[in-house]
Amino acid sequence: MVHLWLRAEERQNEQRTGLMPEGAAALIAQGFRVTVEESAARIVPIEAYAEAGCETAPEGAWRDAPDDAIIFGLKELDEDGPALRHRHIMFGHAYKGQAAGARLLDRFREGGGTLYDLEYLTDEAGRRVAAFGHWAGYAGAAVALQGWAAQVMQDEDDPLAPYDSAEDMADDVRASLNATLAPRPRALIIGAKGRVGGGVKALCDEVGVACTEWDMAETAHGGPFPEVLAHELFFNCILAMPGVPVFVPEDAPRLPRKLTMIGDIACDPGSEFSPVRVYDRVTDWDEPILHLDAEPPLAVMAIDNLPALLPLESSADYAAQLLPSLARLDRIGQGEWARAKAEFDRHTG
Repeated sequence: MVHLWLRAEERQNEQRTGLMPEGAAALIAQGFRVTVEESAARIVPIEAYAEAGCETAPEGAWRDAPDDAIIFGLKELDEDGPALRHRHIMFGHAYKGQAAGARLLDRFREGGGTLYDLEYLTDEAGRRVAAFGHWAGYAGAAVALQGWAAQVMQDEDDPLAPYDSAEDMADDVRASLNATLAPRPRALIIGAKGRVGGGVKALCDEVGVACTEWDMAETAHGGPFPEVLAHELFFNCILAMPGVPVFVPEDAPRLPRKLTMIGDIACDPGSEFSPVRVYDRVTDWDEPILHLDAEPPLAVMAIDNLPALLPLESSADYAAQLLPSLARLDRIGQGEWARAKAEFDRHTG
């Protein structure tokens, strides 16, 4: 019997879940055992999981879970934790040279556990079986546009909080843009055909921001890309990986430009392959915008848990995408799970 253990998220400002109660009920009907930890933050109450037939456990009890339990969460664990002996499903952020990722992999080596990284849970064509991309793009566009409006108004950037709905988020952005009394800025999206780029475009359409949409054909020549500097906003929706060109070079703050706001939604500043070279750290909900030393102003939005700003919609969407793969955990040595295990072995061997 597969024992799937849904842990509480340990990261601040994280209300999302990768398993909804109806999905848990479907897995139980298939013969799985499902344990769900209590969580004060999760957008779905523990009672809904209990009603679906799940066992419940205190927050953080996964550390003492049976050895054969598969521990499932979304975001990474606290960096200073013990060795990891279980099989874990999560976004590990560990395979691109990130410092925290190196420590995480060491913990798996020490404990003998395994990471099934959700970023590398792919189908036979190499496409992720489930992604938060659309809502990352939607929320990232919203935060960057709010930052642009604050620039124009010479206001401070407000801390972020989750929205009840995407409609509320769009209404808030539209009001901020209208309050500037300025013409709408123009945005360039690189990666416009992907899930993230589609989410950016959806929010921009909602609030009346015109977008130039680029994808692989427009970036194939490898750069430079003066068009990026010719737009007021730039949205990077391309994951950092070998071969990705540099879209925003290190000297961009000193170059002639209209660009004043960068939404780096792919958000890999710690990677040597990052296509946005003007900053070196992520931003967060308390300080969502990083203001660079530049004139005219230039700022970066680089939050790495953007879909958490829309926790209910993004959870329901992602969980529905992932459920067919979770249902195949009884064949964890095959398909997408075998491919994720091979990626872990390659980085820990």
